[in-house]
Amino acid sequence: MSYINELGKRAKAAEMAIADASTEKKNKALEEIATALEENVALIIKENAVDLANAKENNMPAAMQDRLALDEGRIKGIADAVRELISLDDPIGSIDSGIVRPNGLRINKMRVPLGVIGIIYESRPNVTVDAATLCLKSGNVSILRGGKEAFNSNKCLMNIMREAVVKAGFPADTISLVEDTSRDVATDLMRASDYLDVLIPRGGTGLIKAVLKNATVPVIETGAGNCHIYIDESADHRMAVDIIDNAKTSRPSVCNAAETLLVHKGIAKAVLPDIKARLDKHNVEIRGCAKTREILGDNIICATDDDYAEEFHDYILAIKVVDDIEEAISHIRKYGTKHSEAIVTNDYNNSVKFQMQVDAAAVYVNASIRYTDGGEFGLGAEIGISTQKLHARGPMGLRELTTVKFLVNGEGQIR
Repeated sequence: MSYINELGKRAKAAEMAIADASTEKKNKALEEIATALEENVALIIKENAVDLANAKENNMPAAMQDRLALDEGRIKGIADAVRELISLDDPIGSIDSGIVRPNGLRINKMRVPLGVIGIIYESRPNVTVDAATLCLKSGNVSILRGGKEAFNSNKCLMNIMREAVVKAGFPADTISLVEDTSRDVATDLMRASDYLDVLIPRGGTGLIKAVLKNATVPVIETGAGNCHIYIDESADHRMAVDIIDNAKTSRPSVCNAAETLLVHKGIAKAVLPDIKARLDKHNVEIRGCAKTREILGDNIICATDDDYAEEFHDYILAIKVVDDIEEAISHIRKYGTKHSEAIVTNDYNNSVKFQMQVDAAAVYVNASIRYTDGGEFGLGAEIGISTQKLHARGPMGLRELTTVKFLVNGEGQIR
């Protein structure tokens, strides 16, 4: 039996224990995990240091190293996020709707777990805890496959959590980590349809494309974020500068960071110099169209089609001056990944037009796209941002990790 098949077999064996568990028992396991993380801070930091040393040796970009790094404060934040899950409503067993048919059949639609969820993700070790605990609270078994760059951190975190769930009375295989980070084993996971009910990739465009190409397991596409801010002609000048600064520089390595700025030609000369001055404080590299270079100078790198299609994950921003809102929307439709898009405007009609015509999971008016997050939307923790339309879209919280079954009760009815 292959390595992935063995993991899958053990996961299936653990499925019933978590699917039927009470909310109280699941919350106990979450508290055990949070406590264990806090008690093992020194060990986690030690293992994370090995990953960071390897990252530096391999010349990983600074922004990606930041995603990888754990310290006492971040570990406490991870533990706090686990405890926040305890306070959230358990969707399992809730009734979405119910009807009584003319023949007397009583039909209720109830929330149930998806089953065994496979998750493939990249360098952020906090995802190991987020994914495992979200699956646990929603009654699912999880098999996690993180990137090799975070292997030591992920293995340490998983070992801590497995001990904690056993202490709470669950099988250790309620959560598990794929410890072979080779591509062949990753492909095996993508094709483990006998064991996985769904596969969720969380990472950059390359990872997601590889999963979509190779998977035979149903996939929920998440993560890729080539996100745009469009500054309309009527935009408040200061608001526009503040929003693009926040959307680009607050954390450039995440999927809800801005990658391209679109600026109406009527406001470009007034606003672009101030935007550049603000971005210069963070050493943001600008790649602009010909009109952008006319305004900001020839020292600005000439933007290419590849730049407009790129999710930089870094202090790099592509800029294009557009003739009108129609051109802005057309550009987003061509290059966007249907994640998060924003317009800065004081024109009500344009705000409505933008929100109605832009196809994305989250479309903003006069706010930073950095808010696309389960916690910020009031959903609690999230497994990722779904950029597709089935089975979920946008931040995927507990409810999005469930499906439904119909419960039908009768009194001898026959058809």
